[in-house]
Amino acid sequence: MEKIRMTTPLVEMDGDEMTRVLWKMIKEELLEPFVELNCEYYDLGLPNRDATGDQVTMDAALANKKYGVAVKCATITPNAQRVEEYKLHEMWKSPNGTIRAVLDGTVFRTPIVISCIKPVVKNWKKPITIARHAYGDVYKGTELRVPGPGKAELVYTAADGTETRLPVYDFECPGVLQAQYNKDTSIASFARSCFNFALDARQDLWFATKDTISKKYDHTFKDIFQEIYDAEYKARFEAAGIEYFYTLIDDAVARVIRSEGGFIWACKNYDGDVMSDMVSTAFGSLAMMTSVLVSPDGCYEYEAAHGTVTRHYYRYLKGETTSTNPMATIFAWTGALRKRGELDGNAALMTFADKLEAACLTTLEKGIMTKDLCGLAEGITPTPVDSLGFIRAIRAELETSLS
Repeated sequence: MEKIRMTTPLVEMDGDEMTRVLWKMIKEELLEPFVELNCEYYDLGLPNRDATGDQVTMDAALANKKYGVAVKCATITPNAQRVEEYKLHEMWKSPNGTIRAVLDGTVFRTPIVISCIKPVVKNWKKPITIARHAYGDVYKGTELRVPGPGKAELVYTAADGTETRLPVYDFECPGVLQAQYNKDTSIASFARSCFNFALDARQDLWFATKDTISKKYDHTFKDIFQEIYDAEYKARFEAAGIEYFYTLIDDAVARVIRSEGGFIWACKNYDGDVMSDMVSTAFGSLAMMTSVLVSPDGCYEYEAAHGTVTRHYYRYLKGETTSTNPMATIFAWTGALRKRGELDGNAALMTFADKLEAACLTTLEKGIMTKDLCGLAEGITPTPVDSLGFIRAIRAELETSLS
């Protein structure tokens, strides 16, 4: 068949370790035979980030703003051990953090659900989407190891030189100190991204912080969400028959566990980091979790919710066959291709993305799956396959669908 053509480039951000290996397999087996890919390529693998002084990450983020849609492979955020392993010039920051800051976006993560893998929480019937604020808080925090007794203060100096000081703690012994911040503009972008996503999905939106304890920081999040909802979205939500609901984070956790799912749960940065892992694991696997960064001005960056699968990569380097689950990475590509098609009016590209996702789900429902899912499957006798075998089984289903 004739390959599907793309009009506008898609920003492609390559990554690290086992997911980089899967990235190549997915392109060769599931994309390039069917789509004439039009990608602006950026290598965000750790060696190239180090070689470019991490400029490649900023270049990729700016390209995402230019073209509107990107797809990203999982990348390493180096720690001290990685600095030594890769002989890095410095401990580079998280590429995801850099991209999120440039786009001022919100991360939406939704589990991929199949009938033969039941959620651990027995009453969950529908996927729960986690909307994670992707700016500031602990990820931009400033930390200090307090060496001994002394006084800690929070100091703010206004542009006119006016100074405000607040006591933090009089240390009588060594300890730790951390300062966090966020911005009204970023919180407002977070709120609008969540409200827009809820309207598009026609799902209720929940938001939770700890404003009873954090009476300035978390309360500001609550207030900005409510102000924007009342002024811009309340009538639209009511017309769509959906609800915006605020509660405390501990109450939200209890409500989520008791719910049937089928809603969007907006969380601050760290809460979203933790809760997305909890939700994905309860639904089956972090490898079965989609992730998309959405900016308030309509830019999208699709990626897998998991990391670079280091343990499997070391085995791969030894020549061993691995059974690494590529589902989230495949769905990152399908999400990006579908959105590119939607923005360009390219129906063929959107249909291809739909059929590729359907081929993935059909393959799993038939019991052909990577080893991580075999122990979770119920009601079928699973057939464990390696990564390439799984991808080729998906290709067979896709070719049948396309023919």
